[in-house]
Amino acid sequence: MSRLSASVVRQLEEIEAGEGDGELQLGSRRLRVSSLDKLYFPKSKITKGDLMRYYATVSPVLLPLIKDRPLVLKRYPDGIGGPSFFQQNAGAKIPSVVRTGRVAAAAGGKATRIIGGDLATLLYTVQIGTIAVHPWQSRTRTHQYADTTTIDLDPGDDVPFFEVVRLARTIRVQLDKLGLHAAIKTSGSSGLHIVLPLPPRTAYSQAAQLAERIAERVVEADPKRATIERSIRNRPKGSIYVDAMQNAEGKSVVAAYSVRERENGTVSAPLDWRELRTSLRIDSFTIATTTLRLRKLGDLWSAALKRRNTRRAIAAALRE
Repeated sequence: MSRLSASVVRQLEEIEAGEGDGELQLGSRRLRVSSLDKLYFPKSKITKGDLMRYYATVSPVLLPLIKDRPLVLKRYPDGIGGPSFFQQNAGAKIPSVVRTGRVAAAAGGKATRIIGGDLATLLYTVQIGTIAVHPWQSRTRTHQYADTTTIDLDPGDDVPFFEVVRLARTIRVQLDKLGLHAAIKTSGSSGLHIVLPLPPRTAYSQAAQLAERIAERVVEADPKRATIERSIRNRPKGSIYVDAMQNAEGKSVVAAYSVRERENGTVSAPLDWRELRTSLRIDSFTIATTTLRLRKLGDLWSAALKRRNTRRAIAAALRE
């Protein structure tokens, strides 16, 4: 934990122990926070203050991942038990300490979005009810190029998690055959995310093609367990959707170390591929356990993404 994040954790503890409202000092900047004692996860007794302290604690590893990336917010002003809504644009009334930028909008033109990368901005998103961190897979200066491409293993309600683990092992075999490498993490919800780091200036169209080709190979290798059928109604019973469709400019993927909107505060936790055992449990990775795991194992995610796949390997995979 950095000196700033440790200071912020202490301040949050003091504010929540008092009236729950106060002002955080973040270096030379200030951020107003309120209702820190509000239960965001009622059954688990996790408050808004708990969530802010978690994000402050992991900020040294999370902030570099989301730096310069537009954020898509899903807000739960009354916690996960209340109504929620998506927010794309930054909004009119936003504190000056929050980082924003003009980015291309889906409807044409440009829109002002919240941009990740600093602690004040991250904590502000929690202050207004955001729980999960959903960044783009590109940064503002190179918004037309994807840094990563993601495959989401999304099991049906009737599929146990150990089947997802087994399918991830199949994907690892296919990646090895193609000369590609990837990072893996829990989705924090019900599945696993497999993320391939890409060389600079990789067009989103190629990033999407790569993920789709890998998904097709996985279905060919394990047709009883895997499917690329997008319609939930038409998917085979007991199958796992190999989702390669989130790889386009403007779409977001939950960040590593992000908390998810599940009752016990599960986290999208980076894994070592050697951890893919059938005894693995997605609910083992929570706000409470992730900080301990980070201190013990270090930042698995940044290490896994550091070595990018080569253009030659990607071209060969697409030819396959």
